Order: sequence, then structure tokens, then C-alpha cells
Amino acid sequence: MKNSYIIEYVDENEFRKRERALKKYNMLAYKKLAFEYCPKFKEGIFLGELVSTNKQQGTKSYELKLPTDAMFIKVHGDVVLHYTVYENNRIVMFDTITPDDILSEGHRSELTTYKGVVVSKEHSEKDMFKINLLNMIR
Repeated sequence: MKNSYIIEYVDENEFRKRERALKKYNMLAYKKLAFEYCPKFKEGIFLGELVSTNKQQGTKSYELKLPTDAMFIKVHGDVVLHYTVYENNRIVMFDTITPDDILSEGHRSELTTYKGVVVSKEHSEKDMFKINLLNMIR
């Protein structure tokens, strides 16, 4: 336990809001994050793509794609966890979860679905057009 990493947050309130929206609208991604990836982070196993390294500060920044529905990815984009590892201090700092717009909006108000995909209230016409277009292509 002495060699384990501590999970911290850049802005815990904003991260928790997005995390709750993720739990509500994309349970698979939330379950993987909470029950599979976080324990690995604490053990020092870092997943995802290494984005940048800062040798002076001893940090590494990662992006981890969370599993989600293919249609959700096509309409809103990949669900990605952005985090930084401070190796000297043994800290994993969670930055954010993207896509920001749909997760933030999902926290503020109840979102609806259209043909099984979450639709933004602000861009509902655009989202429904994408869903219809993708269904026509199939």
C-alpha cells in the first residue's frame, strides 16, 4: 500500500458533475472507469495514450478512451478521460472527461434520447440529423 498512487482532481466539482452524467447516460464507461481503471491507477498501471511528458516536473499526461456505444461515438465523439501522473509525488491527477458539452448539459438538465442515442437540447436538430443520416447509411 505504501507504493500506491493517490487520485486527485484539478477541479473536483466539475469532474464529479461529468462523472455523474457519465454514470447516468453511459453506464458501461462509468463502470469501467470506477471499477477497473481507477484500481489500476492506484497500483501504478497507467492506461491510455501517452500525450506528453515533462521531465523537469516529472509528469506524464495521458488520454484514455472509455468504452461506449458506436453510435454515441459517431454523434458526440469518443468518451475520453484526461489525466496527468506526477511520478515524484505518486499522484494521479484527473483533469476532465470529454465530450464536455453533452456531459455538462446532461448534468444541468434531463436529456432525451432519439433512436437509443442521447440528444443534446441545445443541438437537438443537429444530433437527430446525424442519427438519421447514420441510420440511412447502414
